[in-house]
Parts: sequence; structure tokens; C-alpha cells
Amino acid sequence: MLGFDALSKRSGGARRLVLSAAAKINLVLEVLGKRADGYHEIATVIQAVDLSDRLVIEDAEVLELRATAPDVPTDGTNLVLRAARALCEASGVNRGARITLDKRVPVAAGLGGGSTDAAATLVGLTRLWGLRWPPARLAEVAVALGMDVPFFLRGGVAVGTGRGERLEPVVGTALALVLVNPGVGASTAAIYGGVTPAMYSDGGGVHRMVAALRSRRPARVAASLANALERVAAPQYRQVGQMEAALLAAGALGAAMSGSGLTVFGVARSFDHARQIRARVTRGSWRCWAVRTLSGPAIRVRA
Repeated sequence: MLGFDALSKRSGGARRLVLSAAAKINLVLEVLGKRADGYHEIATVIQAVDLSDRLVIEDAEVLELRATAPDVPTDGTNLVLRAARALCEASGVNRGARITLDKRVPVAAGLGGGSTDAAATLVGLTRLWGLRWPPARLAEVAVALGMDVPFFLRGGVAVGTGRGERLEPVVGTALALVLVNPGVGASTAAIYGGVTPAMYSDGGGVHRMVAALRSRRPARVAASLANALERVAAPQYRQVGQMEAALLAAGALGAAMSGSGLTVFGVARSFDHARQIRARVTRGSWRCWAVRTLSGPAIRVRA
């Protein structure tokens, strides 16, 4: 728990917000090259999906984080507390909050679970503390926390370039998907560390995916899936290939790994089809979800 000098009196008494924080998948992820700062230049198509964490944010005398899952850290390593501290520093606000995190999105899974929680924290605390910030100012705080965090302030579907932080909204289409996670985490830094120049591409995969989304044909979207990082992850984690094979055998139109993994997703013809696929691929060591894509915000205030 991190202590702050709380305000002794607050008008209106205690307040409480409930937010949902959606996960994302990468329909395409291309590595274009290595940057001078040591990071990789990427081009990606990021899509929000309706698998969500739940955060409850309340007025409190100190800033603290509680989690419903025992394996989720509640100290300063968690992006939720990092986001809260960053907002305090950027705004000059000297207040506390109690944040309860109901974690449903698996960690270290390529789904942006930590980043969406950070974005929800920024949105929730901005409202709780009465900050009247324009989106661009909040995005400046978000990008310092991680390259995926600015996307979650928007949601929907977008092309990301640079390190993924430069975003351009694109026309999406409603998709039904099946997510499969092996229960094993992967280090993003280690996966990117395995990228070689032979894996670089020219961004053409992103253009093909944007065209596929505009066609509104799930089969065309499925045929356009691509992730350069899968070439690093699959040889190290055999589960990636196994999950993809299981999805395809169960009827998915196409399958790919999301982000730096290890979650794999398959494209279905409809949500009913996605539920059928999910039932066929579920096994003891895998977690599976049938989900829909989101066209609106990734962070939603429920109360």
C-alpha cells in the first residue's frame, strides 16, 4: 500500500466507480526493423474484445490496490498502481483511492491485461478526482506506462505504428473469436529479443488486414492473420502450434498468436460457431473463451 497525504475533507463524501477493462488481440503484428533506441519498429492491427477485467475505484485516505486473484501483485510493480502514481505526479493531485481488481484477463498472455487495467485506472481516477483533461493529455501519461495503454483509452480497432503507440482508427467489422491460453506466460522482452532481420517485413500485412476488415468477410480476415513474433514463440513453446492446430481442427477459419503470446485466437463464422469451437478445444490445461470484437470504447464506466 502506498501512502499519500489525503485531503482531510472532500465534498460529497465517498464515491465509487465500477469499470470494465477489455482485452485486445493483434490481428496482424509485423516487425519492420530495429530502432536506434534499441526497440523494434512495428506495424500492427489492434482489436479490442469483450473479455474484460473489472475494477472498483473508491475514495480512500491512501492509495492502495487489492486483487481478487492471489497471483496478482498488489505492490508498485502492478501497472494499476504505477498508473495511479503517474496521474498523481502529472496532475499534482494529492489524494488517495482504493482500487479493487477482479482479474479475468490472463497475465503475460499477449492480450494487454496489465495495459487495459492501467488505462481503466487513468479513466477512473480522472473522473473520481474531477480532472477535466482532454484525451491528448491523458494519452501522454498513458504512453509513458506502456505502448498498449494509449490504445485502451480508445478501443475499437486501430493500426498502431512506431512501438505501437501511434494509433490510427480504422473501419472494423464484427467478428466472433475463440481465445485459447495455455496457462503459461511468456516474457515480451525475451520474445522480441529473439527477432532476427529475416523476420522483418514491409507493413504489407497491415494493409491487407485493413482491406479485409473493410470487406466485412470473416474468411478474408482469417486469411490475412499474421504475427512475426509467432516465429520466435512457436519453437520455444510447443503449445502455440498445438492450440492453433486444435482451433483449425475444430472449425476455425484461421488462427494466430496475439501479441508476444502465448494466447492464440481463432476466427469463427458467428458467435454460435465460436461457442461450438470453444467446446471442442477446451482441455484441462487450457483456458478458452468465446468472445466478440468491440467497436466502441475498451474502458467502460459501469457505475
